[in-house]
Amino acid sequence: MRLSLYRLFDLLHGTWFVLLVLVLSRAAISADKAGSPPLKTKSDAPAATAGGVYEFRTKHDPNGIGKFYMGREIAHVMGFIAADWLERPEREDEEKLTTLVAALDLKPGQIVADVGAGSGVISFLIADEVGPEGKVLCVDVQQKMLDLITRKIREGKIENVDTVLGTPKSPGLKAGTVDLILMVDVYHEFEFPYEMLRELSAALKPGGRIAFVEYRLEDPEVPIKLVHKMTEVQVKREAGLPELGLRWKETIGDLPRQHLILFEKAAATP
Repeated sequence: MRLSLYRLFDLLHGTWFVLLVLVLSRAAISADKAGSPPLKTKSDAPAATAGGVYEFRTKHDPNGIGKFYMGREIAHVMGFIAADWLERPEREDEEKLTTLVAALDLKPGQIVADVGAGSGVISFLIADEVGPEGKVLCVDVQQKMLDLITRKIREGKIENVDTVLGTPKSPGLKAGTVDLILMVDVYHEFEFPYEMLRELSAALKPGGRIAFVEYRLEDPEVPIKLVHKMTEVQVKREAGLPELGLRWKETIGDLPRQHLILFEKAAATP
């Protein structure tokens, strides 16, 4: 009988020790997770927005961030280090920037926001069209890009171009103040596309327009990485959410490699 009791005590002692190890191990794992960024997996999502959900996937295009919106993976932002690529001499032949600006049907005195302005190549073309009575707002989330534009403004003594530092969720524009918002090869990189479109729509005057210029995913001959291209259907799907208050106006196909897709904000009712 005494041997049985000792044996029972031995078994209970061993069980207690195992439980203690398990508790301490779980505490250590929890502490480690608290100090580390969460893994982006499907189980982390969905992160809800009014327009849908953001989904995170561990298996994704290496040129994307692993975050998906309405079925589309968001691309990595092109950094300041690539500013020279925006100013490459062959860009006019490849993208026809002058044709793009002409297609925007700009008028003197208009306020235009070039969102994701980069080094400002297109911004300064627009500035010539809107004239001294107009204004071009160069919006970017990278201060180094804006510093580059500021230097050009100063050197050229240009008075109708300003810079605006945006955030991943907002362009930093005042509500109801802009006639046209232009995004050239930019929208597909927005980390929070729904929130940004909501803010961009709010910045437009009634009847104002927003232009998406995106490399055509429908065309396999366009020599751009897949996540840096978009279909016209996808752009319409994302910008056409009813709560954004934007209505598709037209798609212009005059550019060699890109869609020019124009949406319009509903005019104020009398």
